[in-house]
Amino acid sequence: MTARTAVACGSLAFALASAGCLSFYEIAIETPIRAKLDVSPFSRVLVAGFITGGSKSIDPNAETARLLRSQLRSKSELKIIDSEVIDLVEVYDKQRSKPAPEKPDDVRIMDEKDVQDYEPILKDEKYWKALGDEFQSPLIITGSVLFTEVSRSGMVSKLQSYTDSMGRPAYQERREFANLKGFALTPKFVFIDGRTGAQLYAEGFYEESLYSETQNTPALSSYFELMDKLLPSFLNTLSTQKIQGTRVLLVK
Repeated sequence: MTARTAVACGSLAFALASAGCLSFYEIAIETPIRAKLDVSPFSRVLVAGFITGGSKSIDPNAETARLLRSQLRSKSELKIIDSEVIDLVEVYDKQRSKPAPEKPDDVRIMDEKDVQDYEPILKDEKYWKALGDEFQSPLIITGSVLFTEVSRSGMVSKLQSYTDSMGRPAYQERREFANLKGFALTPKFVFIDGRTGAQLYAEGFYEESLYSETQNTPALSSYFELMDKLLPSFLNTLSTQKIQGTRVLLVK
């Protein structure tokens, strides 16, 4: 609800209350959103590992697996399997007998086209069933995570403070050209049946955060900021989530 809409609704409620001796109360409500995936056949979940690449500032594979396991421990009834995080890029390269990079820290995946080259492993039912057999047929979470540095140039809006004719502080919007830099996060979460190796559900996201070019924002801080935006949707895949809001109740 925008500020203008809120003011209009508040004015209407006040008018109705004055005209008809009505009282109005703001009450908190919770709206349940049903889970996208039926996980009742599973008692355990394995966050296996991801196809990752982009910026070398962080390790998206380890950070994503660690974060999702932490979230699932507190917000899911499934038992979390603690295991070594799988490097799917390395696994798929070995399957294809692709030589290892000359330098261990070389990033093989730099953009979405590179990610697509590795996506066949996400549909390799034989591989995922073998992994499922090793961990007692859990629900397996995998996918891809691309974390890249981005830059933009263009007009941006900023609030500028000033003092009005009555000597009161006020603000006005001003548009100016700016160079921005930041990070983009492009994850795709894939849910696999550990009993068969088949994909059950997949969902992709895109988020980015931009800052002034003079602002020094650590890559890891930006990563967590971006993940925080999409975690509710990720969790809603596995369990019913409640969205909190408010409603105005009129009483005569």
